[in-house]
Amino acid sequence: MTEAPPRSHHARLRLKTHIFTVLVVMTSVSGNLSLSFGMRQFGSLVSRSPMAYVRAVFDPWVALGIALLLVWLAAQMALLSWADLSYVLPVTSIGYVLSALAGKLFMHERTSVWRWAGIVLIVAGVMLVARTAPHRSGAQS
Repeated sequence: MTEAPPRSHHARLRLKTHIFTVLVVMTSVSGNLSLSFGMRQFGSLVSRSPMAYVRAVFDPWVALGIALLLVWLAAQMALLSWADLSYVLPVTSIGYVLSALAGKLFMHERTSVWRWAGIVLIVAGVMLVARTAPHRSGAQS
């Protein structure tokens, strides 16, 4: 029979999970916002030529977006290495809400009533999932 890990181990794991969850959400939102802002400067020109995508990569906003999304990927991989998928994906989906708000505030996008209704449902789901433990009691860390 194996002993349960000390209480401080669970507290550290929970803190680490919260920190990485925030990191995943913030890098996703800021990376997508930067990428969107940079790509809008290119307009429909990108759809006319594959080389336009290559030029777009060197735009400072697009490059920042790519870098932030690379950090997002690494943080998401790390988070998934110790927390359950059924916890991580719903909780980090709050990024969709923040992305919609960022689009509204910084990109002056129109957001329909139906989108706001969907956003409210996402928030409700995140609140329900966040009340559960981020990992199974028998999961390895």
